[in-house]
Amino acid sequence: MSDPTPVIDDLREESAELDRLVAELRPEQWALATPAPRWTVAHQIAHLAWTDHSSLLAVTDRDAFSREVEKALTQPGDFVDNGAEEGAAKPSAQLLADWRAGREALAAALGEAPARARFPWYGPPMSVASMATARLMETWAHGLDIADALGVTRTPTDRLRHIARLGVRTRDFAFGVHGLPVPFEEFRVELTAPSGDLWAYGPEDADDRVTGPALDFCLLVTQRAHRADLALEAVGPDADRWLDVAQAFAGPPGPGRTPKGGTP
Repeated sequence: MSDPTPVIDDLREESAELDRLVAELRPEQWALATPAPRWTVAHQIAHLAWTDHSSLLAVTDRDAFSREVEKALTQPGDFVDNGAEEGAAKPSAQLLADWRAGREALAAALGEAPARARFPWYGPPMSVASMATARLMETWAHGLDIADALGVTRTPTDRLRHIARLGVRTRDFAFGVHGLPVPFEEFRVELTAPSGDLWAYGPEDADDRVTGPALDFCLLVTQRAHRADLALEAVGPDADRWLDVAQAFAGPPGPGRTPKGGTP
């Protein structure tokens, strides 16, 4: 992506939409359980604030970010949860203010960075666009968890195009992190956007194909829904296997969600 401005703008819009959902919550609503084990609504916002802060350090202060990586290495299984726990312990007004300030500082720093800059991360280095896309993905996915806790249905938007593209680009990573051989050939992926547009990736004559709603694909690659509950279709054995292991986020394979009807 040559110009990262559109994804930075969409990150701001996604954050603002989630902000409107939580801005007027009562204290007891911040304590509601979300689908993430042991995480409340407060933990979800705290996690976003914590990751925004880490991202801002990666963009603006590499030495400070290196120290954060060193801390992560000393507590590999608890680092993320500890960050969420610390933030969730704050008064909700303070947590909300911290999240707002941090996400705006990050968006501003990304907007001011050279378009071809690359920043250190807990995995491979990230470009401006990839950093903004990752933050948008997390904001959307954790926003879904919060909406579930509140009993709210969020209307999907074409901001999902960034998450869909990331989901396609992380295909090889998803196979590799599950210890599976990476398919040699590209897949064809055709997704229907919330607006009704068609988003297509890969060669038209590919043998392996995935088709369906863009929303369902994004739910799958962020592991917010089980494949059995989604209207995605796969043609070809490799594409079919991909829908079992797809993940657009870094790190080890997540446990995913169980089907609405019970265990697979």
